[in-house]
Amino acid sequence: MKGSRPAAPAELRLHGDTMVGAGQLDFAVNIVPGGPPAWLRRELHAALDRAAAYPDERPAAEALAARHGRPPGEVVCANGSAEAFWLLAGVVRPSLAVVVQPSFTEPEAALRAAGHAVEPAWRDPVGFALDPDAVPRDDLVVVGNPNNPTGSLDPAATVAGLARPGRVLVVDEAFMELTPDEAESLAGRRDLPGLVVVRSLTKLWGLAGLRAGYVLAPEEIATALRAARQPWSVNALACAALAAWAREGAAHARRLVGQVAAAREQLATALGALPGVRVWPSAANFLLLRVPDGPAVLTALAARGVAVRPCHTFPGLTPDHLRAAIRDPADNQRLVDALREVLT
Repeated sequence: MKGSRPAAPAELRLHGDTMVGAGQLDFAVNIVPGGPPAWLRRELHAALDRAAAYPDERPAAEALAARHGRPPGEVVCANGSAEAFWLLAGVVRPSLAVVVQPSFTEPEAALRAAGHAVEPAWRDPVGFALDPDAVPRDDLVVVGNPNNPTGSLDPAATVAGLARPGRVLVVDEAFMELTPDEAESLAGRRDLPGLVVVRSLTKLWGLAGLRAGYVLAPEEIATALRAARQPWSVNALACAALAAWAREGAAHARRLVGQVAAAREQLATALGALPGVRVWPSAANFLLLRVPDGPAVLTALAARGVAVRPCHTFPGLTPDHLRAAIRDPADNQRLVDALREVLT
């Protein structure tokens, strides 16, 4: 349409949920299996009794603010972290945006769809560590920590070093809950100029279908985000989940995070022993792999009822890169066995 904004490049809008065939064992989506735990299910069931009323996100925002030691005015509840990136693209008006790559593609898709110029800053190609010197002097930077799809976790001090006056620094912490005590999180930092932290409940608690996320930002940015969105964009169940997680999540997370970490390391060791497979260390609930002839491997795994995430749509990665989510040990063994059959 004449005068309309350019559509986001199609490859940036592909996500793992569209890459799983009927009946396939799903390693393409980075969600801890099992769905929401009992304590969270109770809160969701109770929220159904309030479904006749319009959602009120204020209790959730207040609980999140208390969890992170911030005033409620610096918290914006969101319809998943994806909505946060699209809202930010509409509110922040950079002369140049930089996305540290390879990374989750939705921030770049949103920025390009909003008409912004976007350039990549590349992670170290060997271990995918963040290289601050590779980031140019622009006025908007987006970086993931832990990073998707590489799984790399950068020190909080390194990420914080990207903040400076006149720059908006957006840190995607969707997988931070999966790290021990969230030690590298910047969610509680109010002293860094222009820092915006985006969080999600999707990954650890099995809430992809509920769309529950939030933004922590300086009050002027938070106010602009609230003004730019449609009313009631965060539903009552998502609000209940956010409030309950803010109050109780930390008490329940440690055991689950430990289970995921143990299964991840076991799977990484098994996959790394297969011929021609490279596995990168990960701090999240997935592993980045490189295999010989990725497209053929992908097809052969699918024929065996196993779906993994091809990574050629992530800037900087190739068709030989695949991402595999962490499931329970029995499912993980099925992936190892299927990949062994394919490669030998």
